[in-house]
Amino acid sequence: MDNNMFEKGLAQRKATLGAEYVENVMANADDFMKPFQEAMTAWCWGFGWGDDAIDAKTRSMMNLAMIGALGKMHEWELHCRGAMRNGVSKDEIRAIIHVIGIYCGVPQALECFRAANKAIADYEK
Repeated sequence: MDNNMFEKGLAQRKATLGAEYVENVMANADDFMKPFQEAMTAWCWGFGWGDDAIDAKTRSMMNLAMIGALGKMHEWELHCRGAMRNGVSKDEIRAIIHVIGIYCGVPQALECFRAANKAIADYEK
C-alpha cells in the first residue's frame, strides 16, 4: 500500500467524517477487516478525494446523490453528517433528496429524508 496515499486519505476521512468516528473505526478493525479499512482509506479517501479538481463540498454532494441512489442508508446518514462538515447546507441536502426522488423514486427520497433528519439533529447537537 502507498503509505503517502493512506496518510492523505486518513486526513481527508477524518476531516469529513470526524476524527473520533474514524479513529474508532480503525481501532476496532480486527485482522479480518483491517486490510479493507486501510485499502479503502487509501483508495477512496486518498486517491478519490485526494486531488483538488473537485472541492470537498461538491464531492460530498455527489456522494449523497450516489449513495442515496444505491439506497445504502447507514452510509447515507454518515455522509450526510460529513457533508454538513464540508459546508453543505440543509437547503442543499433537501435539493439533493428531491433529485433522488425524481430519479430513484419517492420511497427512496423518503428514506433519505428520514436519515437526513437524524443526521441533522445529531450534527446540530
